[in-house]
Amino acid sequence: MFQKLTSGPAPSLNALRAFEAVARTGKVTLAAEELSVTPSAVSRQVKALEAVLGVRLLSGPKHRLELTTAGRELAPQLTDAFGRIHAAVRGLRQEGEDLHVAVNASISVKWLIPRLPGFQARHPDIRLHLTELAPHATSHRDAHAVVRIVPASRLSDPNCAAFMRNALGAVMSPACAARAEGDLLKAPRLAAATHPEAWPVFAELAGLELPNVAERPFAHVHFVMDAALAGLGAAVLSWPLCVDEVRSGRLVAPAGFHRSASAFALLTQPGADSRALRRFRDWLVEEGARTPEPPSAQVSVP
Repeated sequence: MFQKLTSGPAPSLNALRAFEAVARTGKVTLAAEELSVTPSAVSRQVKALEAVLGVRLLSGPKHRLELTTAGRELAPQLTDAFGRIHAAVRGLRQEGEDLHVAVNASISVKWLIPRLPGFQARHPDIRLHLTELAPHATSHRDAHAVVRIVPASRLSDPNCAAFMRNALGAVMSPACAARAEGDLLKAPRLAAATHPEAWPVFAELAGLELPNVAERPFAHVHFVMDAALAGLGAAVLSWPLCVDEVRSGRLVAPAGFHRSASAFALLTQPGADSRALRRFRDWLVEEGARTPEPPSAQVSVP
């Protein structure tokens, strides 16, 4: 497929990095932010790579780029290769045990960071560095591993370690529930731009028919959760992210929580195995096991 590689110039590392970042993050703007260059520079590098290889790697309009067959073939190989390069460099530089983990923002803010003191107390010799993971990315170039919610289809991946099952519930503040007479479908609907499928998925799991009403959008899931706590409406949340708020009564779930096929998981970069990473994975599993079971029956409104 890539005949020009043997007779023409080799592709530049910058062009390969630009394409890999676009393929992994799904957007030119996110790739540009990660690489600290402009979006136009990323686009130029990708076009230059396509010219050298003699194939199209991306297709579609700028706001909705998709990988071509050649792009889907090349992207995972580049992610693997760059991951191994970074792992090798970190290994030479590393004097202690540094662990770099990329995490989706809402999981980091609402679940991981509040529990980190326990990990640091148990492993004071491990220096944990957290980086924000793009909403739909499953890897990050500068991280040994990522923490995110993954679909059931990904759980059999050898580099995937699920540590906590997921469950979805529609929650709102007691005051909002009182205004809606305990009917979550009568409350204003809050939605996160990073998880637009939350309400349809929850409705299917709960056997509910959603009325055709406008949703109030927020940038992230943790913004939606804070909006629900403030009484602005009802939001669909993962049980692990709101367990404390529901158990304390700050949020109520009139339709309960319903198990989904997804799970919270640690996705390890190829070749990134280390003592620090194994300790972190074991700790995640322990924390996941400590999470109480979600309420499945209807929760009464005070």
